[in-house]
Amino acid sequence: MSADFQSPAFTNEIAAREAIEAILWPHGPVCPRCGSFDRIGKVDGKSARPGLYYCGECKRQFTVTVGTIFEHSKVPLSKWWLAIHLMASSKKGMSAHQLHRMLDVHYQTAWFMEHRLREAMAKGDLPPMGGEGEVVEIDETFIGKKNDKPARRGFAHKHAVMTLVQRGGSARSFHVEGTKASDLLPIIKANVHPSTHVMTDEAGQYAHLGKYFTEHDFVRHSAGEYGRDDIHTNTVEGFYSVFKRGMKGVYQHCSEKHLIRYVAEFDFRYNNRSRLGVEDKERATKIVLGAKGKRLMYRRPDEARL
Repeated sequence: MSADFQSPAFTNEIAAREAIEAILWPHGPVCPRCGSFDRIGKVDGKSARPGLYYCGECKRQFTVTVGTIFEHSKVPLSKWWLAIHLMASSKKGMSAHQLHRMLDVHYQTAWFMEHRLREAMAKGDLPPMGGEGEVVEIDETFIGKKNDKPARRGFAHKHAVMTLVQRGGSARSFHVEGTKASDLLPIIKANVHPSTHVMTDEAGQYAHLGKYFTEHDFVRHSAGEYGRDDIHTNTVEGFYSVFKRGMKGVYQHCSEKHLIRYVAEFDFRYNNRSRLGVEDKERATKIVLGAKGKRLMYRRPDEARL
């Protein structure tokens, strides 16, 4: 289902807050500090700001934004709500410059908002992919340029990204130090179930995967081979086609320290795509759910990283 951009939540602060409350508090307000939901009261009065609650257990006040990426943000929640839906529905991403024009906020504000939303999209502590009868395709690509490496032929001066894609399922990408077996194998073993049928290209770093998984097949791209019946890496290459169009055509530049967040953004949209029954509105809801417990603090460029 697509977002209804005529909804009051995109222009009205109270409606936007109530929309977020409906997602994060489906059964009523919950104190973000002590987890209580029994002794919660709404703070009324002329001086009380909308959406303010009081917890009878820990004796503190709170709103739905406490403990989320929205906490202490001076950006109106209605603009946050719009930014969420725009990023959820933009297949190749949305640049901070585009967002700052559409929301009428400073570029730096739009940039920071996008990084907060990418953090909400990121998932951690996931179980292994694949399993008996499942196929996981593995490949790597290169993006951007390392600051300390001069541009030259090959990929030594570029950032490496490895992606695991389960056919008909999800993708999981990693910013890796390099493409040697010692760089990739520990990640693959930690994220793919041993009973999985893995498929790769003929690169030497994948030569011994058969020792760790039920079956390993590969295609020889160097010989012009791109598939033998069901043996191919076309699924992961399709993922990279969208990833690279977004990184090169929309974002254009990405520093190494933030690459993992951009990778998480493309993983999120792929893992919540229409073919899996997830449309724009549901995708936006998942971003709001992911915003809980992921507050980010603003820092100057010369201070600690974001």
